[in-house]
Amino acid sequence: MEYPLACVLDIKASLAECPVWSVDEQALYWVDINAPSLNRFDPVRGANLAWPMPQAIGSFALRARGGFVAALRDGIWFVHGQGDLERKIAAAPYDPAHQRFNDGRADPQGRFWVGSMNEKRDANSARLYRLSSDLDLAPVLEDMMISNGLAFSPDGRTMYHADTPARTVRAYDFDGAHGAPSNGRVFARFDGENDRPDGAAVDSEGCYWSAFYRGGKLVRLSPQGRLLAEYAVPAMCPTMCAFGGEDLRTLYVTTARQMREADELARLPESGGIFAMRVDVAGLPEPKFAG
Repeated sequence: MEYPLACVLDIKASLAECPVWSVDEQALYWVDINAPSLNRFDPVRGANLAWPMPQAIGSFALRARGGFVAALRDGIWFVHGQGDLERKIAAAPYDPAHQRFNDGRADPQGRFWVGSMNEKRDANSARLYRLSSDLDLAPVLEDMMISNGLAFSPDGRTMYHADTPARTVRAYDFDGAHGAPSNGRVFARFDGENDRPDGAAVDSEGCYWSAFYRGGKLVRLSPQGRLLAEYAVPAMCPTMCAFGGEDLRTLYVTTARQMREADELARLPESGGIFAMRVDVAGLPEPKFAG
């Protein structure tokens, strides 16, 4: 089978996630939730630097002041630019024995949004939280099992969010001044058993790109939720995508190999790697956390 995406880092990560392109450094940061580690990939040199984390790291954002804000299992931390923890700024608002932080990113105003996930998958007990620049952590959305797919439209007036097991992406009117989503509605709903929307990104035309965990593909949806294109990934579990490169027209995709069968990994040996392809429409620079 011919794939449009090529493996640019065959690292065989257990659960690679949260790719974030640094325009300033021309480098891709990402996490392996299970390793656990925060990573910096230099695509020109093909070199990856991994910083071990003391516990599962679900997501992070670059900070305007340098370094990172990172969502670890026990809470949200500031992390220095060389990967060492600086200080915890918010305790986990859940029982870490049964939940952890998952997908997250900064919004255009510099807040950090991060969702949780119910690891037992026995109730819709996860939430989406907002961390303001003054370090106040507040729940905003609830009634979900695995918070995922967070993204914002180019004009910042629409927020997207997915609950992976529900196979549903919702859109919200977004009040950027107050960091408040409202008027939630179904943006896209999928019926296939493996059509499970995971992490996402929005391009400069306002189209929503979603990675289908266990579906082995990416989809590009119009701002109205119409399917525009599908792209096969050489791994059954793509997790999230991000736009990078000097022109933001290189789409990077993280993938996982956790809990996959041996025959599948033999057929798709680069599972757990980072893949990339050139696209016609550029992405958007990733906002930084302002706190």
